[in-house]
Amino acid sequence: MSEPSEEVARKLGLGGRRRWLPGWAMITIGLILVVGFATYWMAYGGQQKGVEYVTAEAVIGDLRETVTATGTVEPTNMVEISSELSGTLDKINVDFNDSVSKGTVLAELDTTKLEALLAVSKASLDSAIARVAMAEATLEDARAKFESARKLEERGVAAHQTFVTQRAAYMRAQAELQSAQADRALAEADLELNQAELKKACICSPIDGVVLDRAVDPGQIVAATLSAPLLFVIAEDLTKMELQVDIDEADIGRTAVGNWAEFTVDAYDERKFPAEISEIRFAPKTVDGVVTYKAVLSIDNSDLLLRPGMTATADITVAEIEASLTVPNAALRYAPPQQPAEDEDRSGLLGMLIPEGSDDSNRGDDRTLWVLRDGVPQEIAIRAGATDGRMTVIREGELVEGDVVIVGRVDG
Repeated sequence: MSEPSEEVARKLGLGGRRRWLPGWAMITIGLILVVGFATYWMAYGGQQKGVEYVTAEAVIGDLRETVTATGTVEPTNMVEISSELSGTLDKINVDFNDSVSKGTVLAELDTTKLEALLAVSKASLDSAIARVAMAEATLEDARAKFESARKLEERGVAAHQTFVTQRAAYMRAQAELQSAQADRALAEADLELNQAELKKACICSPIDGVVLDRAVDPGQIVAATLSAPLLFVIAEDLTKMELQVDIDEADIGRTAVGNWAEFTVDAYDERKFPAEISEIRFAPKTVDGVVTYKAVLSIDNSDLLLRPGMTATADITVAEIEASLTVPNAALRYAPPQQPAEDEDRSGLLGMLIPEGSDDSNRGDDRTLWVLRDGVPQEIAIRAGATDGRMTVIREGELVEGDVVIVGRVDG
């Protein structure tokens, strides 16, 4: 019985040594199974979980379209005071933040030399006046002698040469009087010049205002030979100031004189100050290739909180829209993930140039929105209007108040 049993066991493969697969084959089979399971899970497992949408309602509301610009707060009228004369400053009568009125003496130059020149001018004028008086007397004497010689000449009593001599003396007397009068006029002009120079030695305020800057001290020498040195800066009225902002060329077409604005400064972060555009200048300003235009906004600074030189950020109202259908800006940016076609290959350079999910249909004012109706997302065409940076007006489209628009999604 042993031989038949061994033969049966050998045929059935129950006896002898078993043959297993090589190790590398087993590893390969295991990797194939893992990759296949992962692929199946990514393709079908994720679909078992739901998708949650982040939504918002389309509402009727007011919207204010603004243009943002930055600039600095400046006095309405600011005067820089210099000196036309050179000399030593003898007195400084004002200091920073002092209030001054028109004609207030701010500083005085040493006038010793100017007063001496003025005295010389007065003496020269007195001398010129005396010479005029002498010339007038000489002229009167010459005129009398000339008239006497002329009468004698007519009667034939005196020699003709005597008449000629008296006439020449009379003409010289007239010329000497004219010369003396010219000298007197020159002396008068010289006196007026020195008086004006002496008057300029007193540096006075040309306006009512506040001293913003004082650049000199007593005893300092002022040299006005080449250029007038800056001595004081006076602002006319700090209760009425202006904000000078730079508006980008892309926004200048929507901005006009009379637009209202609100601005903030770093000193008062939570406070908004009102302003109004009073001037838009035509001259462009180009910095690093960016073209801007200067706009001047009028400010009421009755409480004197604002100071010259403060940096401000202004929101200029260019349009106000009332009772319009609006949606959040995020709704205009939302687009569901696109599923590429099976035969579409976006790998390599093409995938870098045209990434998945790109959509060129929403350009300009013609846009699309995704609306959640009966739990199903639907895409509708709309035409967008003005925006305030947070909400956008819907001018046209199949959207009504209360529609639920999709602003995002959360994949479960």
